[in-house]
Amino acid sequence: MKIFPAIDLRDGRAVRLFQGDYDRMTVYSHAPEEVAKSFYEAGARNLHMVDLDGAKDGTLANFDVVSRVAKSVDMFIEIGGGVRDEERIARYLEAGVSRVILGTVAAENPEFVRDMVEKYGEAIAVGVDAKDGLVAVKGWLEVTSLDSVSFCRQMRDFGVKTIIYTDISKDGAMEGTNMEIYRELNEIDGLDVMASGGISSLKEVEELATFTYGAILGKAIYDNVIDLGEAVKIAGPQ
Repeated sequence: MKIFPAIDLRDGRAVRLFQGDYDRMTVYSHAPEEVAKSFYEAGARNLHMVDLDGAKDGTLANFDVVSRVAKSVDMFIEIGGGVRDEERIARYLEAGVSRVILGTVAAENPEFVRDMVEKYGEAIAVGVDAKDGLVAVKGWLEVTSLDSVSFCRQMRDFGVKTIIYTDISKDGAMEGTNMEIYRELNEIDGLDVMASGGISSLKEVEELATFTYGAILGKAIYDNVIDLGEAVKIAGPQ
């Protein structure tokens, strides 16, 4: 299983939100590049980044930070948050990012996803953020009527290889992840599913490693509840 430590960006800083609430934010570092280097030194070779400003208002406020991180570490980097047009996809890939995550635009314009997958292949992933089983968009600020599991199947049918699925109710709460939903998603043929939100023990990492493609670790490693190096060892070759 691939371990993706997370760096969420707001105003150029590495932060974490509680259950997607922009008013409940903890700042962990003013130097995201140094955070990325510490992850690399711990054994991680993959990095998950989210532009929270982009997710909320569609700006590219953190593009320079993402570019600096991509240049500072030899890691497979994926980035999401506010990516709603091809120009932004191209800019990120040119900056050294390995994979771009489409979120809101995937729910609002799924045909765009199909077009981008045809052009960029596995460099395109889709982030599915779910609240009570329904897809949430625009930085988790709006909840649609789309069933999240059915949406994942649709994205698979459109050629998407990688899904990052987040249960918003679990994110940042340190109460464990939604193991049941990841087992259900694992039954969808042809999808690499990444578990995100609430992973708070090495035991959960060990269980996820038996059946899923990847796991995103955020608050648990920042708060030293999970040792990133140990998680990488449990997960296996990166």
